[in-house]
Amino acid sequence: MAQVPQTFFDALAVRTWCGLALTALGRAREEIDAINVYPVADGDTGTNLYLTVESAATAVEAVFAGYEAGSGAGSAPVGKPALADAARAMAHGALIGARGNSGTILAQLLRGMAQVLAAEGEASHTDGRGLRLALRRAADSARQAVAHPVEGTVLSVASAAADAAEKAAGAPGTEVDCGIVARAAHEGACAALAATPGQLAVLRHAGVVDAGGRGLVAVLAALVETFTGEAPAFSAAGTADPARGEAGRADDGTIRTAGDGEGRAQDCADGPEGAGGPAFEVIYLLEAEDAAVARLRRRLDALGDSLVVVGGDGLWNVHVHVDDAGAAVEAGVDAGRPHRIRITHFGVGDAHTRGSERPPRERVQRAVVAVVPGEGLAGLYAEAGATTVLARPGEPPASGELVQAVRRAHAREVVLLPNDADLRHTAAAAAEQARTEGIRVALIPTRSAVQGIAALAVHEPGRRFDEDVVSMTSAAGATRHAEVVVAERQSWTMAGICQAGDVLGLVDGDVAVIGSDVTATAATVLNRMLSAGGELVTLVLGDEAPPGVAEHLQARVREAYLAVDTVVYRGGRQGALLLIGVE
Repeated sequence: MAQVPQTFFDALAVRTWCGLALTALGRAREEIDAINVYPVADGDTGTNLYLTVESAATAVEAVFAGYEAGSGAGSAPVGKPALADAARAMAHGALIGARGNSGTILAQLLRGMAQVLAAEGEASHTDGRGLRLALRRAADSARQAVAHPVEGTVLSVASAAADAAEKAAGAPGTEVDCGIVARAAHEGACAALAATPGQLAVLRHAGVVDAGGRGLVAVLAALVETFTGEAPAFSAAGTADPARGEAGRADDGTIRTAGDGEGRAQDCADGPEGAGGPAFEVIYLLEAEDAAVARLRRRLDALGDSLVVVGGDGLWNVHVHVDDAGAAVEAGVDAGRPHRIRITHFGVGDAHTRGSERPPRERVQRAVVAVVPGEGLAGLYAEAGATTVLARPGEPPASGELVQAVRRAHAREVVLLPNDADLRHTAAAAAEQARTEGIRVALIPTRSAVQGIAALAVHEPGRRFDEDVVSMTSAAGATRHAEVVVAERQSWTMAGICQAGDVLGLVDGDVAVIGSDVTATAATVLNRMLSAGGELVTLVLGDEAPPGVAEHLQARVREAYLAVDTVVYRGGRQGALLLIGVE
């Protein structure tokens, strides 16, 4: 349906733009995923851009819903949000929901625009000159957020869009139609997108344009439709030159490539990533001061590549590709408070981790996806090859997040470890959804992260899927689990009545010990568990565990249980003070 055109940029235009951009990316998602070869050929750029814009649109809708609620029956109308309110919501939503390298850069583009639009204060709208400034700030801030900017990427497309918008903005002091500026930006972006194969060898060899740039063109097309009521045709200048292996366009405007899939895959290996690269993608939100973030940038830049740090005002989104996922998370912990941590292990079929003989889109045979309760465990699981989903206290993941993690694992077969009894139905729903997409999924009903550790320890991707699942299930089932927590309120338990502040020892999900001291309660719990036998004790310490508790428990095991070994891990902000596993 055609939109009602308008010549200025106000809160309603922000809302309309987000909705149209989400629709446009939804239509183009599979196409964009298919041409994703840089910086990693993991086929998720379209999906990541869609999820990022979805988060931005949701935040803008929440602002409008708040105003509409204030104008309910019996109350005086409160009008609509100011442009600044809607722009800030858009930027914040994109920041907290950014996915992948492309989504993180898009979040910074939207934040740059919002900084200009919000500077209008309580003004209800801005004109084409304001839009021109916003596009310029967007392009410049995105480039500054990337540790090592590369031409031929979405950064080039954004800069070209801003350049074209500046030329269309008219003379100072004159009011300019936003539609004119938006259309010029879109046309400039299309031309720059067509040029990306000539700027980046990996694109030229694969016969495609930059996937992130293609996504930005879709977002700018939605901006044109917002102001003109019509979506522009997707076109790009100078695209069709199959003899040079460059990307071209079909008659319907979709991207076409030179040569077949096998030829593109082999050529792509000659690109900059062909020699291999870091094995993990690490993304997290970070609450930190500017000075700490500057130090974090330097530290992460030394650990890996594809570093993008966006945000400001105390909240940042960090994206990096590394071999040591734990070190990347620890760097965030040292800088501030990381949360919503996502760690993805690139499959051996991904261009970032392959040799020249392997095609970039080949799926790995098998992967493990695990829900983990803390940053430290996320790093531990990721180093063992698992794709992780972080579950913060009081923020259990939804089934959609688990499905997305299964997709990110990029495998034909997936073993899913929920590591929480309360997540069994959520995990089952996610597994069923993934199966409809042709992925073979086995759900192992692990009830604790220590059971997941035991299962992961016996995981053997080389053996038959059913045998691997049986072995992992057996290892998890043979691991008794416990946790030590602090009671939040008075409650009846199987061990009696506890008061707020009491230390509780839960064994296999039920309260078995009520105490006043963490170390003493943990020792009592461990003794009860080892009374039934055991060969290995696993201790996972939370950030708030008292000093010395691990050493005390290790000493107790050495003195009383000579044949039992003990391993200790740091779990980070995991909710429980201590997790205990006995196998």
